[in-house]
Amino acid sequence: MRNALTASLEDYLEAIFQIIEEKQAVRAKDIARRLGVSNPSVTGALRSLAEKELVAYAPYDVISLTPRGKAAARDVVRRHEVLRDFFVNVLAVEESAADEAACRMEHSIPKVILERFIRFAEFVEVCPRGGEKWIRDFGARCGQGATREDCERCIESVLEEVRHRKRRESRKAFPTAKLNELKPGQKGKVLKVNFHEGGGRKISEMGVSPGAVVEIERVSPMGEPIDIKVKGYHLSLRREEAEEVEIETL
Repeated sequence: MRNALTASLEDYLEAIFQIIEEKQAVRAKDIARRLGVSNPSVTGALRSLAEKELVAYAPYDVISLTPRGKAAARDVVRRHEVLRDFFVNVLAVEESAADEAACRMEHSIPKVILERFIRFAEFVEVCPRGGEKWIRDFGARCGQGATREDCERCIESVLEEVRHRKRRESRKAFPTAKLNELKPGQKGKVLKVNFHEGGGRKISEMGVSPGAVVEIERVSPMGEPIDIKVKGYHLSLRREEAEEVEIETL
């Protein structure tokens, strides 16, 4: 499917997906405004996407994504967000520059490299040598360099943090929780997914599996759905599904 799409058509799919997420409905003029293109260009792109059975399109009508189109659009969005987050969270690149670079790269990055990006970003978040402090130190190094003495102090700091973590674990103060107990903006590493009547298995298949880093994006005022981000995907879980996931808070 992806090989049959040009970079331009992928941009259209991404725009349609995002507009639907924001407004629940999308028309040709919305796409033209979002991408900064002419109405005839939008019409031509929509016809091409309709021929590929990715969108349901008729002149002057609301545009929608077919199931195949939605899957393809999610793939484009995921590539963009994984790249952008990697540039911002790991390489400490300014967000607008990271977003622009992701736009240029998202159409050509192979799936195997994308998955490696995700695994490395997760490794940085959970490794004792990684985390936000490590990223800040990397940003400082890019700006002004670092000495061997700086590295020695960093190593000592990491060792002390590891010792502190072990002491916490020995006192059984390990910070664990259920996924539904986290607040928006909080992250956790999945420790276990409990399988109850097949629900947990479904969650695991969506990427919420042991070792994965999960971030809470939004919790409905009613307590569900719970919107999360995992492995570059955005998922909405019911409270009972989130309760099946045991995590270590980060």
